[in-house]
Amino acid sequence: MANLQSIMDHAVAVARKAGEVVREALSDDRKVMMKSSAVDLVTQTDQKVEQLIIQSVKEKFPSHRFIGEESVAAGEACVLTDDPTWIIDPIDGTTNFVHAFPFVAISIGFAMNKQVEVGVVYSCLEDKMFTARRGKGAFCNGEPLAVSDQTDIQQSIISTEFGANRDPEAVDKIFCSLRNILSLPVHGVRGAGTAAINMCLVASGCVEGYYEIGVHVWDIAAGSLVVSEAGGVLMDVDGGELDLMSRRIIAANNRSIAERLVKEITPFRPPRDDSPPQKL
Repeated sequence: MANLQSIMDHAVAVARKAGEVVREALSDDRKVMMKSSAVDLVTQTDQKVEQLIIQSVKEKFPSHRFIGEESVAAGEACVLTDDPTWIIDPIDGTTNFVHAFPFVAISIGFAMNKQVEVGVVYSCLEDKMFTARRGKGAFCNGEPLAVSDQTDIQQSIISTEFGANRDPEAVDKIFCSLRNILSLPVHGVRGAGTAAINMCLVASGCVEGYYEIGVHVWDIAAGSLVVSEAGGVLMDVDGGELDLMSRRIIAANNRSIAERLVKEITPFRPPRDDSPPQKL
């Protein structure tokens, strides 16, 4: 049985080290490369930070498995098993990082039996450390977090992102959902540019709901636990149970807000994170 407190402590420590690397890199040349499209970016710092985290974890927990954004991009399988698994996004908000937009997160989740048990999101430019352990609550810099008690979506702020998919059909559905939600009307729609921080804003009580289609398991694993441990709810955009590999999520302060978002979102299904690679 894994010692979850030891895992939490290590995740926090390595997230802080990673944050130092990110902050130092902001003053250097941020060489940018493209992955799936002209708006799906990666930098050498993403790769450096992921290797730092994985190497540190391997030294302390040599039997554990990994799902890392840059490792998957390099061709490793994205498979969540029952084994102890670290789910890592070295820089959640790479486009923010490239532009020095001040919301950049290191996201580290730890799962066993396909369930996230530890979540750490370090908003490194703000120096905010969000942490959660299943059944132990959620915290920011050691202070307890609690979701908003707002039940009226018209009195709410909703966050979302537009993702890297520029396929016209997907873009049309994204903007149809946005129009529906704006027209309720809600108080506002926001986006931090990082799924992990958007979810932590829900957990902090300043945003009532977050939804997105096109995210990956490494974007949401840690943040999902922060939300649920702060008293929030998680579900798929069609109202079903959240599937970490489905690339679709609603995170909200309560079920009422989540279910209203379900009614307004025009869903579509991107390829799952655990889909087999497409043959060329």
